[in-house]
Amino acid sequence: MQTHSLGFPRIGLNRELKWATERFWQGGISEDLLLNTAKGLMTGNWRLQKEAGLDLVPAGDFSLYDHMLDMTATLGAIPNRFGFSGDKVDLDIYFRMARGSEGAKGTPAMEMTKWFDTNYHYIVPEFWPGQSFRLSYTWFFDQVREARRSGINAKAVIPGPFTYIHLGKSVDNDFDRWEHLDKIISVYAELLELLGKDCQWIQMDEPILVLDLDRHILDRMIPAYGRLAKAAGDARIMIATYFGEIVDPETVCMLPVSAIHADMVRAPAQLETILEHIPDHMILSLGTIDGRNIWRADLDRAVAQVDRARRAIGEERVMVAPSCSLLHVPIDLSGEKMLDPEIRAWMAFAGEKCLEVRAVADMASGKSCDLLVESRKILEGRRTCKHIINSEVGNRLASLTGDMLRRNSPFPERKKCQNRQLNLPLFPTTTIGSFPQTREIRSVRKRYVRGEVDHAIYTRNIKEYIEFAVEMQEKAGLDVLVHGEPERNDMVEYFAGHLDGFCLTENGWVQSYGTRCVKPPVIYGDVSRPAPITVEWSIYAQSLTRKPMKGMLTGPVTILRWSFVRDDQPERDTCRQIALAIRDEVCDLEKAGMKIIQIDEPALREGLPLRQKDWAGYLNWAVDAFKLATGGVRDHTQIHTHMCYSEFNEIIGAIAEMDADVISMEASRSRMALLEAFGDYQYPNDIGPGIIDIHSPRVPSVAELTELLRLALEVIPPERLWVNPDCGLKTRSWPEVEAMLQNMTAAAMRMRKRMEKQIK
Repeated sequence: MQTHSLGFPRIGLNRELKWATERFWQGGISEDLLLNTAKGLMTGNWRLQKEAGLDLVPAGDFSLYDHMLDMTATLGAIPNRFGFSGDKVDLDIYFRMARGSEGAKGTPAMEMTKWFDTNYHYIVPEFWPGQSFRLSYTWFFDQVREARRSGINAKAVIPGPFTYIHLGKSVDNDFDRWEHLDKIISVYAELLELLGKDCQWIQMDEPILVLDLDRHILDRMIPAYGRLAKAAGDARIMIATYFGEIVDPETVCMLPVSAIHADMVRAPAQLETILEHIPDHMILSLGTIDGRNIWRADLDRAVAQVDRARRAIGEERVMVAPSCSLLHVPIDLSGEKMLDPEIRAWMAFAGEKCLEVRAVADMASGKSCDLLVESRKILEGRRTCKHIINSEVGNRLASLTGDMLRRNSPFPERKKCQNRQLNLPLFPTTTIGSFPQTREIRSVRKRYVRGEVDHAIYTRNIKEYIEFAVEMQEKAGLDVLVHGEPERNDMVEYFAGHLDGFCLTENGWVQSYGTRCVKPPVIYGDVSRPAPITVEWSIYAQSLTRKPMKGMLTGPVTILRWSFVRDDQPERDTCRQIALAIRDEVCDLEKAGMKIIQIDEPALREGLPLRQKDWAGYLNWAVDAFKLATGGVRDHTQIHTHMCYSEFNEIIGAIAEMDADVISMEASRSRMALLEAFGDYQYPNDIGPGIIDIHSPRVPSVAELTELLRLALEVIPPERLWVNPDCGLKTRSWPEVEAMLQNMTAAAMRMRKRMEKQIK
């Protein structure tokens, strides 16, 4: 019974790829050194998986930035603004597509959005009439050939053509991007012909098969994959689905491929349906080990699934794997020295999950396995652990009432009250919250955690940073200020470190996008807030200015979604526990005199189930969690929220139900296209569409920002339009931030003057 994985973390145990890539961007290392660093990480990943006992090791899953961007480069599908000659894509063009640039070759980056319901972001492919495609990037088969030279039994991994097109966007709204399918399949066929010479298996990722797809897409898959199977020669094609249940298993089982992979963690019930339809020649890969969470697997359950398939179709036609790519979990538990030993024993990172895959296959084949005995003992210990349950939290949840989910007055009345108190100008300017995390501030924070500096020194450094941030904002002319969040390593991890029921890892890094990595905290038990978290810093920041200062919090849904969540109770219940903790913080900030409080929920759309039939249930409890967190304040307290990199059309009604006084969101890369949903819905509250792409070093001009605001006015009335960047400015440098904010406030001033002239 063969074993394999669908993909592995790319960044390195100590984020080596991040540091090398950022040094390359800054001119500190050569392209050769960057590529050598990447090669070292790739070969290390292959070796780890091989030593764990996997029979097929993925190659092609490694990326310098994003696997969908790799496919765009491979197809030569480069937007015209990047000046691609049609020959070979080099790293200059590759990274400019991801990040944009300024200067003589200044171009906006390609759009970025969430990969299904994960916190990973991919670069969105662009399609337009008359577009041509040709093999222009050798990244995929370079990896496969290197794996072969390294003695690895490699399985090539590439995004499937249907997922690639479906997740892209048409630059011209009237253009049907599916018109390019035949041309794209032709280039894929060339790629598969090359890959097939160096490997026995080619994994084509088609996770869109778990979505509600139009019939015309499914109908075109059978002939398209017929062409690709022929092009692959002797290599066998595996269609990989994950993150949910295959919507039409009968059609998928008719595809002319050698194997399909199905997610048995997210959708275990689909096994029987697949077994009913799978043809005699096809191999079934079972994703029995959770690739999305860090808990040890229930090996008995996993073995039972594999055994059911083995008895139905034969052992030689069953493969065992994680549910999806292990990109979404940290690399190895060996780097975790400070975790509570009991809680650490409950966990499995990517390396440990490969061992679990091997163990499941061995046990299903009748072999004995020490890991099974150990796993049973640990899982039983977790079920009976007294640290998980907090009766006070349970009692508080049981006493919730509907009144706790509502503000005292409707938005129009609240707005009048807030206008009198805040007295803000038309087009008020603000930022989303964070400012650059300088080397100095990271160092003092780390040294404080290690006990190398005392509380007084730490506090002085944080206050000095806040003072500088306030001074810079006032100099730039912002109307509503933030303290800059120098005390926070991450918008979720920071709060998790102050809440009971969470634990933090030392080195549990996961890629979010490009070189941006996060360390998701772990929710292992009932959540509560033992003491105020942000009040001290907010009070100090407000004391430095007469302008309103925002209290900055992360919302309950985002804390839930960007953590590794306990799997022993419904997510809804865990989210309500977090919401009550945030509610306590919101009320304490109001008591301390904060007039504006922002509760960010960038993950609300991310958490939307992949099937439309499941949306209503999720949105009901997710929106209620936000309302529970914010429902305890008076009318004059202005509640903001922030969302980013999401398609809002499908959930605009739920966003309105949240009833935040002001919502800000990413909009610059789409040139305000995301606002169409708010206009069509006639969204009733204030909106701040982001006009600066904070993921790019490019500083847009005043004229460009003014034009974006003009476009926003086509959807939003001027009295309800705020001016802000797309997201927090944590990843930018101070010179970039100052230039961006000065141009942003100048654009707002231009718009105010235009409105004054129109009124006169």
